[in-house]
Parts: sequence; C-alpha cells; structure tokens
Amino acid sequence: MNAAWDTLKLLSDPTRLRLLALLLREELSVAELQEILGMAQSRISSQLAQLRQADLVGDRRDGKKAFYSLRSTLDKRTLALLHAACDSVAELPELGEDRSNLERILKKRRDHQEQYFNLIAGKLGKNYCPGRSWEAIGHLALRLTPHIVIADLGAGEGLLSQLLARRARQVWCIDNAPRMVEVGTELAAKNGLANLSYKLGDIENVPLPAQSVDLAILSQALHHALHPESAVKEAYRILKPGGQVLILDLKEHTFEKAHELYADEWLGFKESALHGFLKKAGFGQVEVNTVAREEHEPGFETLLASGIKPDVRG
Repeated sequence: MNAAWDTLKLLSDPTRLRLLALLLREELSVAELQEILGMAQSRISSQLAQLRQADLVGDRRDGKKAFYSLRSTLDKRTLALLHAACDSVAELPELGEDRSNLERILKKRRDHQEQYFNLIAGKLGKNYCPGRSWEAIGHLALRLTPHIVIADLGAGEGLLSQLLARRARQVWCIDNAPRMVEVGTELAAKNGLANLSYKLGDIENVPLPAQSVDLAILSQALHHALHPESAVKEAYRILKPGGQVLILDLKEHTFEKAHELYADEWLGFKESALHGFLKKAGFGQVEVNTVAREEHEPGFETLLASGIKPDVRG
C-alpha cells in the first residue's frame, strides 16, 4: 500500500480528487464519469489509470463497459485520508455540481429499470427473461426444505430427492424397479447423501411404518399405479398427524400412445378425481390446481394436488 505522502500527492490534482469524491459514493462507468464531469474520455481515463496504479481504485468489466470503484481493501487510515480530503473541498461549486450530476445519473439508471418493468408488467411469466426458468426457480424453492422426514413415492432414480436430501432430515425413496433403486443408491453414495435411502417397494404397499414421515410426495407416479386411490391411502397411512401429501401428475388427456411410450396405466386424472382420492383417504385442506401447460403437441397439462392429514390431537 502507498505511503500517506504518496496519497497526498495524488490528491493534489483537482480532477483526481473529484473522481475519488464520486467513487466514494458509487461505482461508475467511464461514460457516466464523462457525463458527470463534462470532460473528455482520455483525460478521465488517464487520471483513473493513476488512481488504479496507486491501488486506490479498481475496475471490473461488464461486457464492453468498464466500471470503477474504490478498492474494498483500503486500510482505515487511507480511507480516512480520502474522506478528509474530499470533505475539505465539498463546498466548492464544482463538487456541488458533481453531486447533482451524480444524482441525475443514478435516477437515469432507476428510470431505465422502472420503464422496462412497467412495460412488461403482466407479461413477465409469458415472455422470455434471461435466467428466469422454472428449473432455476425449482432449485431455489428446494433450498427452503425444512428439516423433516420425506417419502418420495415412485421416486425412480430420485432426482427430486437428491435435491431435497440436502436440507431434509431423512428422505426415503420408494420404487418398484430394482434397477432404479440400484442407480439411485449409487447416486446418493456418490453425492455423499447419507440421509437418502432407497427401498424396493410398491406405492400401493409402501414399506414404511405408519405415521413415520412428515411429507409424502407422488411426483408423476400416480398414473403408473394400478390402483391410484390405494396409493393415496398409503400416503395417508405413513404420514404423521399434521403431515402433508403433494401430488404432481398429468391432467386427463387423450394421448393414447402414452400407454406404450411411457408405460402409463392412466391417461392422467381429472381434477375432481384427485380431489376425491384425497378426501376419501381422509385428507383435509385439499387443493387441486393446474400448474403447467405444454405448448407443443400433445399439450400435456400438469396438476398439483395437496392435502393435510388431520392432527386428531388438535
């Protein structure tokens, strides 16, 4: 780090001092500094280069733009010296004008964002937005998983459970395909998930004790069951009082080839059918909603159904 004497010599130049006064308040691009100071780019860039060489400011690239800011690693004495120097000239007309111009630049930034979001209000979920995908949102939501015991019924390889297990206390994956159980167990070991266990079994006869889990999930599994109503009853059996079931499955459709292509037993379900399964099993607070629609043929729709096992102790 430069000695205080060297820093004082750098601060003797009015342009460098004005630059530092601005960068003490906000990270700014060269173009923004030009607009604030009313100076040529070459003059500003040369002064910034000296400040950067002295380790007082740093820069970062954002596409074709370069943004400058005060270095976060400055020691307290150097930072205090910079503040003292800027404060000593704060009342000069040039510095006052710089502050006004800075506020105008920052307002321009805010206005640009506000105009964009006002324009797309009501359309945000319908149009493309970089980085905004259901996959990414799903990853975020899964991080909110509480420290509970979960049963993933008809789990397959358990890709959902692989994510849930990073936060849950215990996750049980139930599947009737030996190879699925084998692959899932290997994945759990590879990812170091000791709280993720696979059991070979049928979702209509779940190999878990009664009242042993807090959350039961049937994700695109119910339409493979011979007797889906029985699978819902099994979910009720293994849930603790106050536990929840979540069912993600296809809405009733007419794509007959699903029987052959995907080994589907059922061509989805009506909302009323899922609602009936849950109520008959004993669940309360039942909700069934359409949560997704595919744009391309055959245009599958997805239902999300949920219910709570009553807590008789309450």
